[in-house]
Amino acid sequence: MAVPSSIAWQKSSYSGGGDNNNCVELGCSSTFVQLRESATPAVTLTVTPHRLSGLIRTVKAGLHDVRSTDDRYHLGR
Repeated sequence: MAVPSSIAWQKSSYSGGGDNNNCVELGCSSTFVQLRESATPAVTLTVTPHRLSGLIRTVKAGLHDVRSTDDRYHLGR
């Protein structure tokens, strides 16, 4: 799978503007979507837009929610 090396990366508008703000960045080409953690930009996850939209849809539906009685895993609920 050939992935373009010159991708324009975008940060979420919810991330702060400073250099020390770690966040997920997204880069798109005509065929692929790449995701990376700003703290480790050399490591990327490459998916098709179809697969990424499927993941987003299931996350929004709550299908990946962590169910635990341990308070460390409750995400604002």
